[in-house]
Amino acid sequence: MKIISVNVGLPREVVWHGTSVLTGIFKDPVDGAVMIRRLNLDGDRQADLTVHGYAAEHDEYRRRELPDEEFGLDKFGENLTTTGLFEEKLCIGDRLRTGSAVLEVTQPRLPCYKLALKFNRDDMIKRFLRSRRSGFYFSVAEEGEVSASLEIDIISRDPNRVTVSDISQLFFNKETDQELLQRALQVHALPQAWKDDLALRARSRH
Repeated sequence: MKIISVNVGLPREVVWHGTSVLTGIFKDPVDGAVMIRRLNLDGDRQADLTVHGYAAEHDEYRRRELPDEEFGLDKFGENLTTTGLFEEKLCIGDRLRTGSAVLEVTQPRLPCYKLALKFNRDDMIKRFLRSRRSGFYFSVAEEGEVSASLEIDIISRDPNRVTVSDISQLFFNKETDQELLQRALQVHALPQAWKDDLALRARSRH
């Protein structure tokens, strides 16, 4: 498991469907070490103040889905492009060390309209959701420096063993796995807004 690239970018103003939008989804890989702070990476700005991770292995699927698109690093606006980290194996609440930083997995990434803006495709969000290759968000447990080519080590696993894919399953599936839901609600690292939404969705399905 390692970092392939560290990507940062400042917000820029673009026009989408006739409306001016300020977005930080456009990022570029950087050389050398970058400091990850509690609320951001040096040289980066975005609205949600979290670290985005995305697996480089998913690009083969993206190329099959979108053969006319040019896929490079940071294509999905992620801060960290990684290899060896997968949604079906990484659990919410797991802690990872890379460089001198410690990151905690908190939730799947749900795309907003800015992903459609970046690709200039109105169908991009549906494609992204259908793939279930969401990527994930990290919170910063310990600030530190990271850079491309650094190894990533899992230093602790959440005892509830609820994966990023499990949360997506609870969010999107028509039927609710009640045992999985109860475990998810016990995960300290999962934001309360997600817990509230999952519980509400479960009640509405019965």
